[in-house]
Amino acid sequence: MSGNDGGVAERIAAEVVAASRGGDPVAVATVVRAPDGAEAAMGAKLLVRHDGTRLGSLAGGELEEAVAEDCLAALTQLPRNQAESRFYSRKGGRLERAAPDCIEVLLEVTERPASLLIVGAGHVGHSLAVLGAHVGFAVTVIDDRQAFANEERFPMADRVICGDIIAEIGKIDIGETMYVVLVSRGHKQDEDGLRAVVDSGAAYVGMIGSRRRVGTVLTHLAREGSDRAALERVHTPVGLDIGAETPEEIAVSILGEIISVRRGGGGGNMSALRRAKIGE
Repeated sequence: MSGNDGGVAERIAAEVVAASRGGDPVAVATVVRAPDGAEAAMGAKLLVRHDGTRLGSLAGGELEEAVAEDCLAALTQLPRNQAESRFYSRKGGRLERAAPDCIEVLLEVTERPASLLIVGAGHVGHSLAVLGAHVGFAVTVIDDRQAFANEERFPMADRVICGDIIAEIGKIDIGETMYVVLVSRGHKQDEDGLRAVVDSGAAYVGMIGSRRRVGTVLTHLAREGSDRAALERVHTPVGLDIGAETPEEIAVSILGEIISVRRGGGGGNMSALRRAKIGE
């Protein structure tokens, strides 16, 4: 049986592009290997949306139902914009690995790439931009100092903005795929930055500083009327407790916390989990 017709393939491609530009995430399954006589042909595609609706077909039957179920689960479990192979029997049974006469399906979830907004172009901001770009974030840096906020200093960033911090933050579309870190040069700049982003709906807001300093900032914003629940969600002092001291180590601590929030990690030691299993 042939794969999806051209019209359906074009509609699937259009929804994938829309998802990558900020639309609702979608999961797409593509048959990349099929034995002779299999109902699902090479190249057949199935797109699954969050509400379970579908576009395309894998020839129906138990295979399509199993793949559609896995696509729906992948929307919450699979790392974004990455592909993963799954294996099925002709009748749709899930297999742990490739086997003779199996059907191999490539699952991929597409959504708007996660963005990292760094307010502050100093040493910590620079190290954070380097690491953030390396692990796949679209990086934007804002600072009001031309000597720090320039493309020569931040070649790894997608955008480098020099200007009034509050005004420039106001021009950015901050949503649920953006992670914001406030690491500017002083108490006032970070407080102003936090005031501008605390109610933005960002996936993560983190602010550097000592417990005393951040406590003062949060108290100021609470007295001004900022939503207390939003203030409670601010990660401050920012980062994981790894004993970081240098700017580079602090950046690792911050990005580790961001990844933990993004992927649903617990932030604990993996070795502790292993030792617990030994004692079972």
